[in-house]
Amino acid sequence: MSRLFRDVDGGPLCPTGSVVCIGAFDGLHLGHRALVRHAVARARDLGVPAAALSFEPLPREFFAPDAPPPRLSLPRAKVQGLCELGAEIIGLLRFDARMAAMSPEAFAAQVLAGRLRAAEVWVGPGFRFGHRRAGDLALLQREGARLGFVAGEIEPVAVAGERVSSTRIRQALVEGDFETATRLLGKPYAVSGRVVRGQQLGRTLGYPTANLRFAGRVPALRGIYATRVHGVADAPWASVSSFGTRPTVGGVEPLLEAHLFDFDGDLYGRRIEVEFVARLRDEEKFDDLPALVAQMDRDASQARGLLQQHFPRRATA
Repeated sequence: MSRLFRDVDGGPLCPTGSVVCIGAFDGLHLGHRALVRHAVARARDLGVPAAALSFEPLPREFFAPDAPPPRLSLPRAKVQGLCELGAEIIGLLRFDARMAAMSPEAFAAQVLAGRLRAAEVWVGPGFRFGHRRAGDLALLQREGARLGFVAGEIEPVAVAGERVSSTRIRQALVEGDFETATRLLGKPYAVSGRVVRGQQLGRTLGYPTANLRFAGRVPALRGIYATRVHGVADAPWASVSSFGTRPTVGGVEPLLEAHLFDFDGDLYGRRIEVEFVARLRDEEKFDDLPALVAQMDRDASQARGLLQQHFPRRATA
């Protein structure tokens, strides 16, 4: 059972020591996974807990609130993924004005040595931290020598000669290149969440949807997609999904709406995961609802065909 904490203040969480890894962990791609697994393995060797440190909001979201970077995953999915990788203590530290002003030396002393009693600290290539990003691996190692921990950097992870990064994955998603995104993530790209009630307009148009909010973040992709929904049956359920603001009906907040083919059931409140298989088109604003429905018919037909090609044994439920 993993323990989650949000604050830099407080007493030691690991009195006997820990091995810590630090990163944004947005999307938990293959590079992130290598870092966390290395820290978990070292923690087991030393007989201490493995701790994973990240920030919410991400620093780039805090510093650019009017133009935040697209997110690959939401905090809950990040925590779940870190737990599955073996992190026993997870810090989603609140990135606010106080955190932004904290010097790297203070962060090392208060969080790494103080709260986590770190024996080792592991980071990815090019890691920077602290006020104005003044801290790097060399500073971390100097502070570690003073505070009682060692610090190291794992090797970059590459796939087919290309370094794995969240930036490259975002680019692949925007381009609809889900094959590349899957290779870099180590799994198909998906968004998970709890189904919420919408305006129920889709039901009146013949396309009821399971709706997921993106918690005020900017999604890494937008448009209409062939998808599969996990969590409603033993096998993934074929679907067509819209991820956007619904301009035809005056929407503002990004919403993921998944229409499950030939499905009859109540999903409100259930946690599901929407896996993206292929991009169909951009989001558009239509002149009226009949024009929208006509396009939805075409989208559904195209999505069924694509899913049949990708998954011939179970294109529909």
